[in-house]
Amino acid sequence: MMRKPLLSILLSLFAVVAHAQVGDYRSDLSVGVNGGYVLSNVGFTPKVNQTYHTGITGGLSLRYVCEKYFNTICAVAAEVNYAQLGWKEDILDIHDQPVINGITGLPEQYTRTLNYFQVPVFAHLAWGKEDKGFCGFINLGPQLGLYMSDATDTNFDVNARNAADRINNVVAQDTMTVENRLDYGIAVGVGMEYSVPYLGHFLLEARYYYGLGNIFGDTKRDYFGKSNLSNILVKMTYLFDITRSKRYKKE
Repeated sequence: MMRKPLLSILLSLFAVVAHAQVGDYRSDLSVGVNGGYVLSNVGFTPKVNQTYHTGITGGLSLRYVCEKYFNTICAVAAEVNYAQLGWKEDILDIHDQPVINGITGLPEQYTRTLNYFQVPVFAHLAWGKEDKGFCGFINLGPQLGLYMSDATDTNFDVNARNAADRINNVVAQDTMTVENRLDYGIAVGVGMEYSVPYLGHFLLEARYYYGLGNIFGDTKRDYFGKSNLSNILVKMTYLFDITRSKRYKKE
């Protein structure tokens, strides 16, 4: 399993960025808010045919810039977010056509929304204008999630589904409850930042998250061997400065 080595590497990277002081010293603390749009699914084994579940995410952001090493601005960034995750099933027959329910006469649809609180912690590396103008950045680090609740949106009775016409008859997930409330994984993002003196920082980011845990049980006695979350999100963040270190420029 690669989970523990990967997390160890990411945590080591976080520690290096947080404590390294071999470049130009910084002590810049910024806080703010973020919000965006998230596309998610669940990696089931056995496979469940899906399209992307859509939802929103938003919360509080914090960033601490600790140094500038040559042209790289090094910082630690963290967030506390609410996120709507889950999966949307793609219910098709052998001809790749929607399966029609025999009772309602409508194409069968099933969506499960999982509500989470998430806490990502990133090594934040940026290149470009530090105080005024544009810069590009990457975020990389671990993320923890806490399951809060879920909701199901379906137009058929799960006990009267049209199982005969389905090309994929894996349906156990429709009635299972989330067993593992704690989610964990790795997130990586890329984006652009525009800084305005005395006004703040405006960030636009695209981010990918891959869960290393499973939402359902994964023992030999459980139905699913894997049921991990993954998602793609696009978000905007606004940060305003709480503290700013004095800039020293060499002539």
